[in-house]
Parts: sequence; structure tokens; C-alpha cells
Amino acid sequence: MTAVDDRPDTATGEVGRARLRKEDQRLITGRTRWTDNLQLPGMLHIAMVRSPVAHATITGIDTEAARRAPGVVAVVTGADVRDTQGVVANAWPITTDQKTPPHLPFAIDRVACAGEIVAAVVARTAAAARDAAELVDVDYDELPAVLDAKEAVSDAVLAHPDLGTNTSAVWTLDSAQGGTGGDVDEAIEKARADGIVIEREYRQQRLIPSFMEPRSTVVDPTGEQVTVWTSTQVPHILRFLIAATTGMPESKVRVIAPDVGGGFGGKLQTTAEEFVTLAVARHVGKPVKYTETRSESLVSGHHGRDQYQTLTLAATKEGKVTALKVDLIANLGAYVALVGGGVPVLGAWMFNSIYKFDAYRFTVRTVLTNMTWVDAYRGAGRPEATYAIERLMDELAAEVGVDPLEIRERNWIRHDEFPFTTVAGMTYDSGNYEAATARATELFDYDALRREQRERRERNDPVQLGIGVSTFTEMCGLAPSRVLGTLNYGAGGWEHASIRMLPTGKVEVITGTSPHGQGHETAWSQIAADRLGVPFEDIEVLHGDTQIAPRGLDTYGSRSLVVGGEAVVRAADKVVAKAKLVAAHLLEASVDDLEFSGGRFTVKGTDKGIGITEVAAAQFTSHNLAEGMESGIDADATFDPESFSFPHGTHLCAVEVDTETGQVRMRKYVCVDDVGQVVNPLIVEGQVHGGLVQGIAQALWEEAVFDDNGTLVTGSFVDYTLPTAADTISFVTDNTTSPSTTNTLGTKGVGEAGTIASTPAVVNAVVDALRPLGIHDIQMPCTPERVWRAIRSAGGEQAAVTTPDAQPHFDGGAPNQAPTDPSSSASAEGAGQ
Repeated sequence: MTAVDDRPDTATGEVGRARLRKEDQRLITGRTRWTDNLQLPGMLHIAMVRSPVAHATITGIDTEAARRAPGVVAVVTGADVRDTQGVVANAWPITTDQKTPPHLPFAIDRVACAGEIVAAVVARTAAAARDAAELVDVDYDELPAVLDAKEAVSDAVLAHPDLGTNTSAVWTLDSAQGGTGGDVDEAIEKARADGIVIEREYRQQRLIPSFMEPRSTVVDPTGEQVTVWTSTQVPHILRFLIAATTGMPESKVRVIAPDVGGGFGGKLQTTAEEFVTLAVARHVGKPVKYTETRSESLVSGHHGRDQYQTLTLAATKEGKVTALKVDLIANLGAYVALVGGGVPVLGAWMFNSIYKFDAYRFTVRTVLTNMTWVDAYRGAGRPEATYAIERLMDELAAEVGVDPLEIRERNWIRHDEFPFTTVAGMTYDSGNYEAATARATELFDYDALRREQRERRERNDPVQLGIGVSTFTEMCGLAPSRVLGTLNYGAGGWEHASIRMLPTGKVEVITGTSPHGQGHETAWSQIAADRLGVPFEDIEVLHGDTQIAPRGLDTYGSRSLVVGGEAVVRAADKVVAKAKLVAAHLLEASVDDLEFSGGRFTVKGTDKGIGITEVAAAQFTSHNLAEGMESGIDADATFDPESFSFPHGTHLCAVEVDTETGQVRMRKYVCVDDVGQVVNPLIVEGQVHGGLVQGIAQALWEEAVFDDNGTLVTGSFVDYTLPTAADTISFVTDNTTSPSTTNTLGTKGVGEAGTIASTPAVVNAVVDALRPLGIHDIQMPCTPERVWRAIRSAGGEQAAVTTPDAQPHFDGGAPNQAPTDPSSSASAEGAGQ
């Protein structure tokens, strides 16, 4: 592992310094408050009654036994709060004719998936509520259920019979229509005649966001305001949607996100549980708490991914890509979640990745099924896209007979071509794929591992070595409001910050972003400290409370630093500009004669000056202000970027695959990411490590599995194989820097990079180890059983692992090409599902 402390500290100020996080002291010592820690006077507890079946009409709910149970105060159904429960909204209808079934917090007449809430038991203790919930008797008239996205397309069984179809929407991005490229079909036909065409189908399995802290909500309806404490990534969005769907005035709703124990997209939803807790609290007129069990979290919290990807790549015989056609079927589950329909759309601009295609068409069909609904999971559309294109580039390398790194270099955007407008119409502002790749191959010792691979193949070693490559970019900083408006997104992409200069010399930074593990309190303090010239320790960052920070659009899509951090910069610059006017008056100097550095205003050419905290104190007393000057140098700023930011990187993975058992063992992992200017290397390192584990977990371990009745089989951590630190290896990480031009900090975002890049790196490594057997794909997760079956179906029990006479290699910038044995080349038919 490349330790941050081992790298030279070149930071001249706070930005760039590896500061320990301010947040960690209270988090690791247990002095924080999670939502479930809250105890309010007279507070009651809720247990949810959930449907055990995937699709049924509700013919009756008998609550009498539960009402008589010890400690029970009330049993509430959807009929009791029909007009006040609100709606779980979809904020991104991707087409004007999108089919969006209404999603009520309480199911009243029909359930569309297992886990839907049909009643809530309110009791004096959580245990009493759970016990009484078992006594609620619900009669279901079961209906046929559709549980697979491909089956849903046929409409043979309807998830919502009243809609008449399972297709929610069909959305297309076509370079020929957009004027950014040629006709895809023509380019593919040309390649069929005199080039290479590779067609593949990849499966993005369903995943479950598995955060440390389960979701929890406390609602107090007894004051002038209704106060909602909840473990969420989106307090501002939740406040808006509560007001918009229940009719409550927004001024009467206060949402607080206390310390939040992880989210990964799993807490950006406005959940049925939040609305039910609110409705029940208002119904009984007392504070109420709901905290889910882990099994509830797995079945009813939204899931991620779940796509079928059909891709056609066209290239010349020399391996120069010419066209890419992408057809997706995306499973939305039972309802169109907050941004669920838009998640695959986010990937539309990323399938082309860092490569120069001449023609491109992307089409997604979103379908409804009787399964838990799907929404954003770390990366949200970008990991799915990166996985597909990076798998395809390995297939193209095998077909041409060159090293996977060489095929990428032949097709990527060169560093001197930025800014570059892609075939998908997205303009990448900066990047240097050559530098990141050269550094990664150096740290990885790429050539030595390729030599070892050849030696193992020559001796027919039962444990084969595979080397996987992933070179990626992603669009970060979910923003520009104007762009989001053209996509029919239901909100803007701006972010807000305020800075208060206190008379004691301290500073408060109020941010509209809402952290759940990212280190905002530390990073925002570093930014403000540099900009204002005040000590890091004297800055407090306030967030996550819509009364303290009334404006904001919260945290998701790697937007916090590139959008929210820039808002902090602009607010700080406004403070300095205001303070300069006051300083000029106090120093009896012209504003034009003042310089500001290190938190101090000085008169040019003299040692006469005054500190910005002294200016704040003078403003507080207002004893000596210029005529007409208002007291106060506090400032607010809103930043709405003109474009996204585009981090990138090169990830290299070596795995050992036991061809007798199918066991995959990670041997080495190196990644070099370019996330623009780094504010805190320690935080970046942590974000990358966490992201890597999540992406690797999709490749090797995690999958949500339902049985034929729509019941989640992997409903606990016994069956849903979430990795621990013991299941992974130490990673070698580093970074190159090409600053973003979309914000003054030059930052690009890092929260999702590791997850986006690592999955294809690992799967490419597994397939690379087995490619001589004719295996070109193994469906994720690459469990020992799946790998073993692929080997056996390819004849691996008897087949020798042959070695080409000459193996292409890449020495960090000087690719050497040589012919490969035909047995190692990919074919459109291939083996190994």
C-alpha cells in the first residue's frame, strides 16, 4: 500500500495537506449521535408490517389482535392516512411518456413487490412493536409476478396490470441525430465487410447498498415545526418532497441528517419508511422512531445495477475503433425510484469512455418488475458503462492480437487533444491518460508479471495468472442546472455555501452538501483556511440541518467538492472583498492600495496592516464604520458549473485462478487516478480504498438473488457475501494531476472512481487467465463455481493452457506487438458463460 505519509508533502497551505479528519474523533470514540441514538420525551416506536409476496391484491387487513397486544398504542394502515401519507416521488422522468406507477408509502389495495409496507404498529418499545407486528393478519390474493428484465419486455406477465405494459420508457442518444458523429449502422456494416465486429452481452447483476448504519427515522410532530431526523444523504430534497407531496408548508418542515453511517447512494432515496414514520407521527400526535433491521434493509432499501447490456463494437483490422452500439434493458423493480430511470441514462455519455469513436448509438429500455426498486448505487450508471467498454476493449485486443494496453493507447484521446468533444457530445476539459498509464505500469511491474504469466502457461500450471486492465473516465459533479433541465431532471445542480465571520475570531462555514463519511468538515475547513488566512482549527463546518443550512442540494454523484467546495471558495472570496472595504477605512488607505495575504490586509510598500479577524471584530462593534457602510462581512455564494468534471485513471489487477477448483485469488492491485487538484491526500486515499473494495466485490462476491416467487434469497449477510478487510489485499495507489478547468480549485471528484474502475479490471484479469481455453466471459460475480463451470464447459478439464510463441507486452509507454496463438483470440461466439 502506498502510504500517504510516505509521499513528499509539497503543500504550501492547507489545501493539499494530509490532515487527519476532524470528524473522526467523535466517530471512532462513539461520542457521535446516530439517528437511532435519539431519545425524545414520550417517544413511541414503529414496526413495519411488510408483504411476504411479490405481487398480490390486498383483500383484508385484520389489526385487532395487534391492537390488543401489550404496549401497543395504535396500528396504522394506508386507509387511515390515505390523504396525508404523501407519495414516494420520481424526480427524473426520462421521457415525456414514461410510465410511472404511483408509489404510496403504505400499499393500500395492491402490493407490487415483497417487502412493501402494508401497516405499521406503534408501541411503547421497539420490541413490543415488533412482537405485535407478527399479529397483523393480511389477506393477499396472489397475482402472477414478473421477475426478470428480459421477461418483462414481452409483457406476458405485467408488474402493474393497469399500465398495460412493463416498459416504463425508451431513451436514445444517437451521434448521427446529435451531429457529433456518423451513422452507427453504416459504420458497423462497413466493419463487417473489411474490419472487425465484436458483439457481446454482459450482465450487470443486482447489488444491495450495504452501509454500516441501517436507515433510521425519528419524527417529532409536536412543535411549531415537524422535525424529522433521518439517516439520509438528501435532507434538503427530502424536505422539499415532504412539502410537495403532503401539502405541508415547507417552512413547517425541518429535516436533520445527524452523523450518517455510510450511504453509497442507498440513502439518497426519499423512502417509504420516512413517509410512513411522518404520517404515523402526525396520526398519533407524538414523537415516533423507526429503525430498520438489517434484513429489512436488504429487502426494502433500494437495490442497484441490474442491467442486460448488448453491445456491438466496430473497428478496423488494425484495431482502431469506429463505432459502438449499446442496447440496455434496465430493471427498475416495482417502481420508478427517485432517480431510478435516470441512472442508466447517466451512463449514456460514458460507454464511449476515453476512446475516439466515429459513430455511437445508445438505447435503454427501462422495465418494471415485481422486485425491490432500483436506484443509484455508488457510481450510478458510470460503473455499468465502464465495465462494458473495458471488457470490449480486451476482446478487441485479443481479436487483433495485441496487448490490452496497446489497444487502448491506439484509441484513447491524447493529452494534447484536450479539451475534447466526444462522439456522445460531452466535452472533456482535461486529462492525461498516457501519464496515468505509464505510472501504473511502473508500479505494477507489468512486464515482469506478463513474463510470469507466459512461464505458467508454458508449464501448464494448474494455477494460472491473469492480468486485468481498466482505463476509465467518469463524469462527476452532478450539476449543470441547464443541462439537467434539458434532460427533464426535477431539480437543479447548483450548490450553496455561507461563511460567518464571528467576533471571537472563529469562522463558521455552512454548506448545503450533506456528508455521510466523505470528510467535508475537514476538507471545507482546509479550503476556507487557505482562502481566508485563518487557522484550520478555528473553522467549524455546519451541515445536514435544513434550518441551519436552508439552501442546498445535498450529496451524491461525486458533486460535493467540485460543486459544494467551489461554493465555499466563492463565499470566502466575497468575505475577503467585503472585509477589504472595511480594512481600507480602518487603515485610512485606498482599497486599491491594499494587499491580502495570509489572512492580513496590508498597505502596499508598508508594514501597516490589519487581520481579517480583527476586521470581523470591528464590524461586530461597528464603532468605526464608514458612512453608509453596513455592519457584517458574512457572505453567501451559489455555484452552478457550466460542465461536469472528468476524473480518470488506470487500474491494473493480477489474479491467480485455480483451474481445478475455480478459486480466484487477488495477487496485486495498482491504481493511478487523476482526480485533479487534491485537497486532502488522506481523504482521497480512503475514498479510493473504499471504492476499490466495492467494485471488486461486484466482480467476485456480491449478488442479490430472488427465488421464483420473488422472495429475496440473499436476505442476510450470511447469504449476501459482503467482503471484509480479510477478503482483500493491500492496494498500491498513486495519482497524476491534470487540473479541472470547470472550477477554480481544479478538483474533479473521487468518491466513485474506485468502484467504477475496479470491477472490469478484476473480471478482465480472470478472463485473461482463462482466455487460452477459449473463455471470453464469466458472469459476475466470478464465484469459484461459475469459474469452474466455465472451465469445464470450455473443455478445460482435458485442455492444456497453451502459450503463444511470442507474447505482446507494454513497457509503460513503448508497446511491442507480436502475433498470438489463435487459441487466445476472441471470437464473436466465444465460450464460457
